[in-house]
Amino acid sequence: MGKLSRFGVSIEEELLGKFDNLIKSKYSNRSEAIRDLIRDKLIEDKWTSMDNVVGSITLLYDHHQRGLTEKMLELQHNYHHIFKSNLHLHLSHDFCLEVIIVEGKAEEVKTAAGRLIGLRGVKHGKLVITSSGEDF
Repeated sequence: MGKLSRFGVSIEEELLGKFDNLIKSKYSNRSEAIRDLIRDKLIEDKWTSMDNVVGSITLLYDHHQRGLTEKMLELQHNYHHIFKSNLHLHLSHDFCLEVIIVEGKAEEVKTAAGRLIGLRGVKHGKLVITSSGEDF
């Protein structure tokens, strides 16, 4: 760990109260929460220029949607070099959750994720990108 620096932040009481409520179950203090937020924003800002990124695509979808499973598989085969692993859960009679681990060029990962998330029958999807660790 590098040398620590202290700095002050001016913030409205109401906003600070909401922040404290948000972080109280996860963090022991505000400093850790602020450090995490800064790291997250730095990664988010930098990942589009990184040569290689790692992350996950989370998809919630209706498995009764005609042709959806085939389209999802076709896309994953088309981008086979970035798809590393899948976790599939049957949440209910109608819905499945799929978490896909990805690694590859940032723009290609973003494109593949966008195509998956945009498929008809996908109710919610999210791409989360992180650093491979060298930056932190």
